[in-house]
Amino acid sequence: MTGVAAGPPQPARGAAGREAPAPAAGRAEQPQHEVLVIGAGFSGIGTAVGLRRAGIEDFLILDEQDGAGGSWHANRYPGVAVDISAFSYSFAFAPQPSWSRAFPPGAELKAYAEQCLDRYRLRSRLRLNSQVVQARYDEERHLWQVALADGATVTGRYLVCATGWLTRPKTPRLEGLDDYTGRVVHTARWDAELDLTGQRVAVVGTGASAVQLVPEVAPRVQRLDVYQRTPTWVFPKPDVPVPVAVRRLFAAAPWIQRGVRLATDTATEVSFVIAMIQYRRFPFLVRAGEAFARHYLRQQVRGDRALMAALAPRYRLGCKRPSFGKGYWRTFTRDNVRLHTEPIERITATGVATADGTEHPCDVLVLATGFHVLDNLPPFPVHGPGGRDLREFWRTERFQTYEGTSVKGYPNLWFIVGPYSFTGGSWFGMIDYQVTHLTRVITEARRRGATQAVVRTEKHDASFRRALRRQPGTVFAHPSCGGTHSYYFDEHGDAPAVRPSSTYEAAWRARHFDLDDYHYDHAATAAIDPDPDPDPAIDPDPDLEPAPRPAGAHRATD
Repeated sequence: MTGVAAGPPQPARGAAGREAPAPAAGRAEQPQHEVLVIGAGFSGIGTAVGLRRAGIEDFLILDEQDGAGGSWHANRYPGVAVDISAFSYSFAFAPQPSWSRAFPPGAELKAYAEQCLDRYRLRSRLRLNSQVVQARYDEERHLWQVALADGATVTGRYLVCATGWLTRPKTPRLEGLDDYTGRVVHTARWDAELDLTGQRVAVVGTGASAVQLVPEVAPRVQRLDVYQRTPTWVFPKPDVPVPVAVRRLFAAAPWIQRGVRLATDTATEVSFVIAMIQYRRFPFLVRAGEAFARHYLRQQVRGDRALMAALAPRYRLGCKRPSFGKGYWRTFTRDNVRLHTEPIERITATGVATADGTEHPCDVLVLATGFHVLDNLPPFPVHGPGGRDLREFWRTERFQTYEGTSVKGYPNLWFIVGPYSFTGGSWFGMIDYQVTHLTRVITEARRRGATQAVVRTEKHDASFRRALRRQPGTVFAHPSCGGTHSYYFDEHGDAPAVRPSSTYEAAWRARHFDLDDYHYDHAATAAIDPDPDPDPAIDPDPDLEPAPRPAGAHRATD
């Protein structure tokens, strides 16, 4: 495997180890915005709120869709819902006391995103129907030029990629798919007008979306054939309604809801994050989880040993993403549902032909085949100084980042969800620590009067080596993970989709990393206003408390 690549030349330093004095900044045309945020899902919304809390008001959010909410705007298939407790799957600074259920449906998550836009007055900073096709760094002016599909170009001093994982649906390579005469639909591009009642339906895939879709549609279809390549670990979903009295209590006493959140966060951290990341030290946590899931499987399939054997995963829990399901396994005991484990040989004009020589007719073919994840990073071409292509860099030199967010040789750029960013615990916890990281750096650059911040090569490489050094102790190193088709892994055998760290460690590091881990520079042709006036269209928000002064902000200027 390729080792850690050498980075760009280091800046000149004085005798005392300080960076050389920066040239005086001249007056030149400003970028259109100080910060460009790509993506209006929860990652983008959390970034925008974090920028405002840090006093950074000149930003623009770009999104290719016609509405905000990211995955919760795009995914509308039957049964779509959050598969982690909503008390954890929400912003800590914006609790939602009115969830209807412990695991609310997707429409409530979409509505929550819209509420956050309104609560923090972000709509004037949102530009929808704006697909980014390329981002290129201007080395001379220290700014990013972002090209849009409509031919426009937007410029920003800093660029934040907040597009999330689930943006580009994966269509399987199935021979004959183009010749199929029935209806084909991907779960990520569901047609709200599609009525499956009385239809013969085939579902390809058994991941998270299938676990939600299959029990929802089975009662109303004539026949449901589910084609499984790799079984999925499934846990019972305690999706209980939240009584009106409890919702009123949460609204009146938010500290009670915060206590519930602490409990759900801790449960997730112990049962998944610590179990996966500290597998070598605590293997019993994974084995206990497997035993619990197998017991649940036995209850669901009512003693059908053949079905149990077909549905039971043969890899360690954690090798790929587990799911929470309401009656998923039980659905396969219905008379109109059949599980197929034979490989799909081809799609015919009227159905699905499997490797055993049988053709199974269907009227609707549902592709529950997930998304391009690591092979969609970055989600659009990103060219750094000298035209250096980030996608090519990651493909040839392995996926690598500094603290899961920035990349050596790519100034003024951060990822909310990138290689080694997500711990596998709270998605919103990840957003929080990633935003904390980038706002500390931008704030420090402003304080120094700098127009460019780039992570130092030696600090970046040390962070990458730490991630690689920890991987052998994780569940991802278990031999059974091979052949699971998990999006956690790349072609090098690394697992860059998961940060080998607890959420609490990642949050601590975001608040305490040394700001001198970045090099700050000044463009001779650039001019910045270290304290720009707020956009008059944005009124101060009484609900928006400033973020605590970041650790390290007291450091002396260069």
